[in-house]
Amino acid sequence: MNAKILELKQVKKYFHFSRHRVLKAVDNINIDIYSGETFGLVGESGCGKSTLGRTIKGIYTPTAGQVIFNGQDVAQMNKREQKTYMRNVQMIFQDPYSSLNPRMTVKELISEGLEIHKLGTRVERERKVFEILDLVGLNPEYVTRFAHEFSGGQRQRLAIARALAVEPKFIVCDEPISALDVSIQGQIVNLMKDLQKQFGLTYLFIAHDLSMVKYISDRVGVMYLGRLVELARKQELFDNPKHPYTQALLSCIPIPNPRIERQRKEIPIEGEIPSPFEQIVGCSFKTRCPYAVPACDDMEYNLINTGNEHFVMCTKFQ
Repeated sequence: MNAKILELKQVKKYFHFSRHRVLKAVDNINIDIYSGETFGLVGESGCGKSTLGRTIKGIYTPTAGQVIFNGQDVAQMNKREQKTYMRNVQMIFQDPYSSLNPRMTVKELISEGLEIHKLGTRVERERKVFEILDLVGLNPEYVTRFAHEFSGGQRQRLAIARALAVEPKFIVCDEPISALDVSIQGQIVNLMKDLQKQFGLTYLFIAHDLSMVKYISDRVGVMYLGRLVELARKQELFDNPKHPYTQALLSCIPIPNPRIERQRKEIPIEGEIPSPFEQIVGCSFKTRCPYAVPACDDMEYNLINTGNEHFVMCTKFQ
């Protein structure tokens, strides 16, 4: 396995709305991501996936914990090192239209990062813009156009080009295909896989589409209410899900075989979702878990290694 490129150690991100109302969007996350891999992150809307991605990027400052990039704590970096970190860690957002400045041309959008980080001369930056456009499958003649003149798939290619321009090492992909037509999603994911192979990129791939996560990821983490409840290599996770929440999520994946689809039993998730402002004691999934027992109230938040690099947070394995 390659060296670690990113380490998250007990990372928390809380939003304080008042003295007694605190939203624990990300609560004590520990993840190691290795150079060259794609780490998939899945879970329901509101579970904290995007907040974690934005915390890694530096859009949000962690409430507690450490974000360590290439062995260096981001919080301890000086201004020059932080600028290098911001260059090395880029982000592709869910909505490619709102993330692109509508008043800037394609040339300005892609070259902006090059100018901020003072990469190359003006002529070299212009050449780079044309090279990147060709790389992501866009016509170099589009340099004078604006974002609104493109389709959704083309805009996402433009967003990828913008992220690639500064030659990053790590890209946070925050649901980069969920706003696209199904026919375009596969093209974008295949483009990302090709670019990863060509440039040795590392991805954090945040998504709802579990089948797409299985296709692109090397390892997968499952989040629920700000906490990581299961983590494993993708094949291990999809073949042998151990947490009841993961089992329910995977049971909802459509199977393109009518005979198997009819025989399959979907696992419903019942019960009340706790308020995100509520102080959770014990297992965060206990109010919806069909296997909940009294011991779940006293459970400490801790991922248990069940073997084969498969980690689960559940009383069944403690």
